[in-house]
Amino acid sequence: MDKVIIVIGAAAVVCFILWWFFGKRKTTEMEANMSDRSQEVTVTVKGGYTPNTVVLKQGVPAKIVFDRKDPSGCFNEVVFPDFGIHETLPVNELYPIKIDTSKPGEYQYACGMNMFHGKVVIK
Repeated sequence: MDKVIIVIGAAAVVCFILWWFFGKRKTTEMEANMSDRSQEVTVTVKGGYTPNTVVLKQGVPAKIVFDRKDPSGCFNEVVFPDFGIHETLPVNELYPIKIDTSKPGEYQYACGMNMFHGKVVIK
């Protein structure tokens, strides 16, 4: 009987881990706020990126401001491989990152451990 309880418990833990890391996450999209000559959007970092898709206008200087609320090590860094950006995000501080909007397309970004992802769409 003890072995059955252990097997059921282990299976529950494995299922939880699979759901946590590979389960479908809610997708949110936001267009950047435009000012006179630039655009900016804030992304909250707490258990993921919200919004996880940012839409920017091509050719207009842009900043994504990361507001890291989650102190876990996974969110210590943000990496934009297509832009050559690898930055450390401070906890409970706004951290702006300039994005090159000269080329349209979809560009991925991720936490330092490549477990949580976001996307920048330049139109």
